[in-house]
Amino acid sequence: MIDTGASLARMRQTAPLVQNITNYVAMNVMANVMLAAGASPAMVHAREEAAEFAAIASALSINIGTASAHWAVAMEEAAKAAVGAGRPWVLDPVAVGATAFRRDLGARLLALSPTILRGNASEILALSGAAAAGKGADAADPVAAAEAAAGALARRHGAVVAVTGPVDFVTDGVRAARVSNGHPTMPLVTALGCSLTGIMAAFAVGQDRFEAAVSALAYFGLAGEVAGASASGPGSFQVAFLDALHAITPDDLGARARMAAA
Repeated sequence: MIDTGASLARMRQTAPLVQNITNYVAMNVMANVMLAAGASPAMVHAREEAAEFAAIASALSINIGTASAHWAVAMEEAAKAAVGAGRPWVLDPVAVGATAFRRDLGARLLALSPTILRGNASEILALSGAAAAGKGADAADPVAAAEAAAGALARRHGAVVAVTGPVDFVTDGVRAARVSNGHPTMPLVTALGCSLTGIMAAFAVGQDRFEAAVSALAYFGLAGEVAGASASGPGSFQVAFLDALHAITPDDLGARARMAAA
């Protein structure tokens, strides 16, 4: 059994500095989400400093949502620096199957040994080389359809692979779990999924990466449940979600995390 509460407590005690190379849409939301959770975000993406910063940050997250050629180089250099410095890094391959540019970039980043790979089912299928039915950044495949691909990617690249959806699936190629915390309003608030990538990077600092991924998903989903109980729509949900991230205690998470071995 994973002690999700202890995992949250360790993340907050560490208050890790997480470098996030993410998309324009997500930057503000993601920074606020990470601050509310107890981590320290740094939105550093310039090629001139990305690798240097990755070597001093506690962790790195990379999201290819609005990647350009210049950013792509910064992403690769930062990932190499993080690996060289022994820092965990998380890859979020947004809409990786949509264009040749994204497919090529996703493959190059995957070859740089991410600690955690987080995507929806369509993105995980596309990275594995299987046919996927994604629509832009949205999944058109169920989580179950990508579970075998997730396991294969985990074993091939030595990463924890998290397939996110109504019920998340997480595997390191040997262990596997499903996490069912969450709320249906979450997909209606832009950049929450992108923000989850940074939360996963924060949890991965100094912790078992499989347990970190599961704990981060349960924590994020529980915050959605708490927010959904009081929000009247997506606008108030976003505010309530930040408050919930801040208010949830390790004991709350330990008591309310819904996860099971898969």
